[in-house]
Amino acid sequence: MLREITGFSNPLVKRVKSLREKKHRRQEGLFLAEGLRILTEALEAGIAPKMLWLSPEMKDHRLVQPLIEACDDAFLTSADILSKLSGKDNPQAVLGVYQELNQPLATLDRSRADIWIVAERLRDPGNLGTILRTGDAVGAGGLILIDDCTDPFSVEAVRASMGAIFTQAVVQSDWRSFVDWLRQGPGQLVGTSLNTDQDYTTPRYAKPTFLLVGNESQGLPQDYEADCDLLVKMPMLGKADSLNAAVATSVMAYEILNQFRR
Repeated sequence: MLREITGFSNPLVKRVKSLREKKHRRQEGLFLAEGLRILTEALEAGIAPKMLWLSPEMKDHRLVQPLIEACDDAFLTSADILSKLSGKDNPQAVLGVYQELNQPLATLDRSRADIWIVAERLRDPGNLGTILRTGDAVGAGGLILIDDCTDPFSVEAVRASMGAIFTQAVVQSDWRSFVDWLRQGPGQLVGTSLNTDQDYTTPRYAKPTFLLVGNESQGLPQDYEADCDLLVKMPMLGKADSLNAAVATSVMAYEILNQFRR
């Protein structure tokens, strides 16, 4: 059933708005996702919102009706309140509140995908969201975040993922725990690095491949590189010495995918 909320002072408005901050997301175990396309893709992946907020003109939209039926609570509200909730001047007309989707490393089934992406100390939420999107595009199993990465459930990261936050497993781990888990089963760990002469198209990658990308400005620590089965790099023919982390991940992921397709 739809209820209407019009007051900025409503405690529920304040509670949902607080989810824009990491500490409140952690306390509540909830995060925000905006836009009819993203919320519809989440529902198609079997994930329903805990709460749904929408502007009045959307209540009869054919794609909104299944969302209303699937969620616990649905609210009609104004564009001004949606702007307050999302932090955007021109907010989407539909916003959902979701349970955080963190998955423990120990429960990850590596056999369900040939490609997995691992990111170490990723700082930019736009890069993180784009990498999730790339993972979805290449059929990766998920994204394993190592050490102190930016929050995958921030509004910015979720927005950049374009719905892939709901199709990709998201795991957070420290490096040693990840390596110990990886070595308990099959998996080739491939690091991207400037400290090698091996071109990224030269090796024959093995299933499942765990593609490791480092921090945007510092790359991978040397001891992390030493734990890799392979180090590869992409040729840089101009003055730049490296690609954006999300772009590099996309180039590498498609090289691996194309090898497996052949």
